[in-house]
Amino acid sequence: MKNAILITIGDEILSGNTIDTNSNFIARELKSIGISVKQIFTISDELESIKSCLKTALETADLVIATGGLGPTRDDKTKKAFAEFFNDNLVLDEETYQHLSKYLQKRKRQHLLELNVSQAEVLSKAKVFQNEYGTAPCQMIDDNGKLVFSLPGVPYEVKPLIKDKIIPYLKESFEMDSILTRIVSVVNIPESILAERISDWEDQLPTHISLSYLPIGNRVKLRITASGKDKSILEKEVEHQIQVLLKIIDDHVIATYEDKIEKILGEILTEKKLSISTAESCTGGEISKLITSVSGSSNYFLGGIVTYATQKKVTILKVSKESLAKHTVVSEEVALEMARGGQQLFGTDICLSTTGVAGPNKGEDGKDVGTVYYAIRVGNMEEVGHLYLPHLERTDFMNFVAQRILQGLVAILVRANE
Repeated sequence: MKNAILITIGDEILSGNTIDTNSNFIARELKSIGISVKQIFTISDELESIKSCLKTALETADLVIATGGLGPTRDDKTKKAFAEFFNDNLVLDEETYQHLSKYLQKRKRQHLLELNVSQAEVLSKAKVFQNEYGTAPCQMIDDNGKLVFSLPGVPYEVKPLIKDKIIPYLKESFEMDSILTRIVSVVNIPESILAERISDWEDQLPTHISLSYLPIGNRVKLRITASGKDKSILEKEVEHQIQVLLKIIDDHVIATYEDKIEKILGEILTEKKLSISTAESCTGGEISKLITSVSGSSNYFLGGIVTYATQKKVTILKVSKESLAKHTVVSEEVALEMARGGQQLFGTDICLSTTGVAGPNKGEDGKDVGTVYYAIRVGNMEEVGHLYLPHLERTDFMNFVAQRILQGLVAILVRANE
């Protein structure tokens, strides 16, 4: 199997001002064609740092992909570092210049062409991949059979370059085994107990099939990866192994194909022809955001509301003042009344509700940070849950709770089929 090293260049990432999402995306895409990422380096935009990292990477990797540091400003030194490292010089590439001119003209920025002309300068030995969504092209150097790519750092430029140009090029350049991955989503069983229960099954897996445990919320994603020459044979082998696995843990499995819980839920809601709504407080719309991130969600998601203020829970969702006085706003009773009110407000089969304290300060009723109650209402059936997550920061708290509730709903809907 070929291996790769990724290099992320930029002081803004080292300072924490920008999150490196490129490496995660590139690693996934490379893995899909059988290339494993050995290391990921994040370095400053300095000549010596870049050259030193290139030297280290080429000593051990078949493939190096660097992102960042290709702007027209003086602080972007990647091209110069590449030129010095590979003992090459920069030349004005006519094809890239014409591409840059058309790109700026389409956006009515032709007056910026001369200021950006350096973007059309490339290494004389490089193979150039034009960037359809930005001004800096991708360049590739073949260093004695080892391929080194230099890409811009903007994620919406990186993704199409990787998916549409670099991955197809690599598949042609390297003789790659087929890679097949399936996800089996398991709920309501601790990871340690799950591992013990399926240990005999895991031990008998063929050497070309591997298993990874990926816990998320109260779900464990079992990622089964197989590699080989014939994809059709791999599909049959993996399906056989999954069927054997289901005989052991079928009562905990909610999906055997889809990865993301919001997509799993979407498939179930579509199949059952069920509608859903949300009545959120402490999650701030995160549940609605997850549900609507799925294409086609308008077929089953009718709407959601964030009644953040306590009074709005009363006036909009019809939460009783008596419940608030007796149990406080962060309580099982209020969560249930919010779900009932949301279901009635939107006229849906299902409604999900949350009330809690995301932090960093305590709630108005004195409840501790990290306290949350949620309700799942399916028809007239109600289920309420309580979580205490004081260790999570605000945004992580919101995402965890939203994931957990969707997983709880999927488990309920799956059980209803049994």
